[in-house]
Amino acid sequence: MTAPMNVGYDDVLRVWQEADAIPEIEHAWLFDHLMPIAGDPDGPAFEGWTLLSALAAQTRRLRLGLLVTSNRFRPPAMLAKIATTVDVVSGGRLDFGIGVGSRPHPPAARREYAAHGLPFQDTADAVASLAEACTVIRRLWTEPEPFDHDGTYTRLTGAFGNPKPLQRPHPPLLIGGRSAATLRVAAEHADLWNIPGGDLEDAIGRSALLDRYCAQIGRDPASIVRSMHLGISYEDPAGARAAIAAATAAGFSHIVLGLPAPYPAGVARWAADELIGAARPGR
Repeated sequence: MTAPMNVGYDDVLRVWQEADAIPEIEHAWLFDHLMPIAGDPDGPAFEGWTLLSALAAQTRRLRLGLLVTSNRFRPPAMLAKIATTVDVVSGGRLDFGIGVGSRPHPPAARREYAAHGLPFQDTADAVASLAEACTVIRRLWTEPEPFDHDGTYTRLTGAFGNPKPLQRPHPPLLIGGRSAATLRVAAEHADLWNIPGGDLEDAIGRSALLDRYCAQIGRDPASIVRSMHLGISYEDPAGARAAIAAATAAGFSHIVLGLPAPYPAGVARWAADELIGAARPGR
């Protein structure tokens, strides 16, 4: 994962194109913030979906996505259209990451709403609108005819997605978050669930809660891939390897390595050799 804040476009492109040639690296991710949430608060921050489309056009193998889209930023029908475009541009490599959107923490994330004239829903409404958005987006990706949707948060008349995503029935849906309410949404809608790393015991507990929510609705918990974001330090590869090993042993089979900027030359090769390969069993 390369957070597109306080970096240049060429820096991100360099890392992604390098990673695209390294089979051990299977996915590449951006985040979805409109202003920096760390470092220089007035530094550059690129809009995630626009940048993702540009990177999709200049890579060939990596699966790609946003970890995760803020459902508060874009109406779901528009988001479905944007995501379809990226799936087509990428040749069917999109993993669609979505979440409630920034909570008040970190405080730097909250300011981007007022700065861009965007409303900030309270938590209950934000979670409920996420669930409805997942339904609407999936329908736009799959319904063969125009439809109306008269929901609590979204009302559509004659909605129709054309073109459809290249992936059938639709791109994998990743839901990010750790709250109990968000986990209920993930149980119903997610193909993958992502949690920020840091407190592994908490992540294990949240994963068990997701299992229970799946059981309540009759879904096989194993059908949801468990994903964890781990921030790494270039000065402590051994610590990163230990964190990867602990997360995978706990059932998190999809690991996202957060690369801090500035990105050293050859950082993708370094990650593959020093972190990914070295953390595999038998190494």
